[in-house]
Amino acid sequence: MKKATNEAAIIARHINGFLNEYVPSQKTHSRHTLKSYQYALALYIGFLEIEKGIRVESLCGGCFSRTIIEEWLQWLMQQRGCSPETCNNRLASLRAFLKYLGNREISMLYLLEDATRIPRKKEVCKKVKGMSKKAVQVLLSVPDLSTKAGRRDLALMIIIYSTAVRIDEILSLKTEQLHLDAEKPNVTIIGKGSKIRTLYLLPKAVAHLKKYLKEFHGDTPNPQAYVFYSRNTGIHGKMSQTAVNKQLKKHARVAHEICDEVPLDLHAHQLRHAKASHWLEDGMNIVQISFLLGHEQLETTMVYLDITIEQELKALATLEDEKDKKVSKKWKNVKGGLPEFCGVKAMKK
Repeated sequence: MKKATNEAAIIARHINGFLNEYVPSQKTHSRHTLKSYQYALALYIGFLEIEKGIRVESLCGGCFSRTIIEEWLQWLMQQRGCSPETCNNRLASLRAFLKYLGNREISMLYLLEDATRIPRKKEVCKKVKGMSKKAVQVLLSVPDLSTKAGRRDLALMIIIYSTAVRIDEILSLKTEQLHLDAEKPNVTIIGKGSKIRTLYLLPKAVAHLKKYLKEFHGDTPNPQAYVFYSRNTGIHGKMSQTAVNKQLKKHARVAHEICDEVPLDLHAHQLRHAKASHWLEDGMNIVQISFLLGHEQLETTMVYLDITIEQELKALATLEDEKDKKVSKKWKNVKGGLPEFCGVKAMKK
């Protein structure tokens, strides 16, 4: 194998830094989102090696040109059967890396500028399966409160629904972020990109959380303890998303017998979506909902809630009333192929 060029080493080093340092600390706390970034770059590097014949010694900034990225997107759709939505997600991950690269290597900033001009694939709008208020009430009525797990599940479902937070935001929540005795009880949420937002809690949620904390954390909770922790690792280990969704499906099966509007394949995101939909039904304006959900762009909220033009105008109209209070450094090792050099997993063929 020929020796890697300095430019190739720089790119590989930045891929490693992006995936192993920047994304986990600055972009997301979600294991699933991190895997999505890793997979997108693995697919791109695999495409460069297998389809374009790029080797370690030929890796350069030009390998991330608009032309090659567009060819990659076509390859994802035609050869790997990816949907437009998946292609757009992969493109977003690659753009995030190019932004990271350009901020650290000014000579490569042009790559991001070219990549931002690539149009997104046209998506078929899919409505998230939501739940009515009645369905939510039934779901909250089924946990067995005579068991410790049942009491924990109820508290978890209530706070997810009442705040409409992302599941990872809840599971990353520590007791010091709860301010239940404040004049206006609230919770401090650390969202995507470490952005902080304050969400206020209604009396019912506060009461359940106080009971839960007393039982699961005692009279003097450790400030650094996770509110919802794993039984296996203790208070300093997060409860897993897999465990949460397993419990939700268990309760959904019981609730479905009472109300068929409760989906059998229930997962935490549907509670978030249900609350957002109910806020809209109750007349809250879309800008407020967007902030509460932690969306950076208003358009994200519009798509997320599957809002029609008529609903959008109605929601935005409420804004007129301002008185409404409602790893290892693999780029140094040139053994192996391009994925190994860049520190990403080899793409599955």
